[in-house]
Amino acid sequence: MPSLLQFDENLFFWVNISCQNAFFDWLMPLLRNKLIWLPFYVFITSFLLLNFRRQGLVAVIFLVLAVAVADNLSSQVIKKSVERLRPCKVLEPQREMYLRVPCGSGYSFPSSHASNHFAVATFLLLLLGKLFKWVKLPLIGWASLVAFAQVYVGVHYPFDVIGGALLGVMVGWGMYLLFSKMTFGGALEFQRA
Repeated sequence: MPSLLQFDENLFFWVNISCQNAFFDWLMPLLRNKLIWLPFYVFITSFLLLNFRRQGLVAVIFLVLAVAVADNLSSQVIKKSVERLRPCKVLEPQREMYLRVPCGSGYSFPSSHASNHFAVATFLLLLLGKLFKWVKLPLIGWASLVAFAQVYVGVHYPFDVIGGALLGVMVGWGMYLLFSKMTFGGALEFQRA
């Protein structure tokens, strides 16, 4: 366990310090801001409702449930059980790392940002991936960038975001399975007005 934690810390320093550049300093704090993704969420909701009607409404409900379950499991259950301190609480920002956003008051493992975004990405990938094969890579890339940003800005260790991502994938997959059972297989069918 100590060698794994040391590897995690070394990886944190590599991302937080060695990957440092002006573009990432500008971009990464933006990527973790919920308001930046609001147009994307509005688009997804509108797209599902306009194109798939009732089935789209059920999909939106399950998408919201996926985020709620992932967020509560990560922040209320796992974080409070593991109690791992954030790197910005353990390391000295001026000497050992770059803290690019406020540190945050909660614990570190797992990353709720990672779990929430991977839950959304997984659910949408399974939901839309058969109709629109091209969405798979952008969805995984989007969730991965948000997860990477957590480490880059100094609020999570890499294992925190990996744990959050795995939790999000499991929740998104589970919600999709429930959605599939409710909608007789989960295959979306366009329903034009």
